[in-house]
Amino acid sequence: MRAALIALPLLLSLGACVGGPVGNPRPPQPAKAVVLDRYLGKWYEVARYDMRFQKGCEGVTAEYSKRPDGLIRVLNTCRDGAVDGPVRTAEGKARVVDTASNAKLKVSFFGPFWGDYWVMDHAEDYSWSIVGEGSGQYLWLLTRQPPTDLEREALTARAKALGYDVTMLRPTKQPAP
Repeated sequence: MRAALIALPLLLSLGACVGGPVGNPRPPQPAKAVVLDRYLGKWYEVARYDMRFQKGCEGVTAEYSKRPDGLIRVLNTCRDGAVDGPVRTAEGKARVVDTASNAKLKVSFFGPFWGDYWVMDHAEDYSWSIVGEGSGQYLWLLTRQPPTDLEREALTARAKALGYDVTMLRPTKQPAP
């Protein structure tokens, strides 16, 4: 009984981390395969579903590179509160879980906990990418350069075509190029 009382708050806490708004109750499968060597590099966040771990983040970038152990290094950077605010970083690792397409990965930023990271769609030249996962709770729109208004509109339209609730998107401010 005592073990159950200790485990219950833990389970509820984990459930709170997983739970949240669903922006696409039926997320699609990734639209095309990913060539990892072309996907690696720096990405600028255009917009996202705002989640607790990114509250107050502006100037968000994600950088992916190969690690010696075969995994992918993930370095997320944001500016706290404004595009010129203090820098916050989070380093993690990713591994491919669908080797047929390389579009489904698992990402971990701490301990043994891994979350889905699916490249839902991307430009043929890898100039933009839409990232989500199987529950439909997370969504990120990414470009290789700080986005223009036209790119933001086009990516938002593509996310809507994939079935996402684009009214939940929070545009990310990026510094002027």
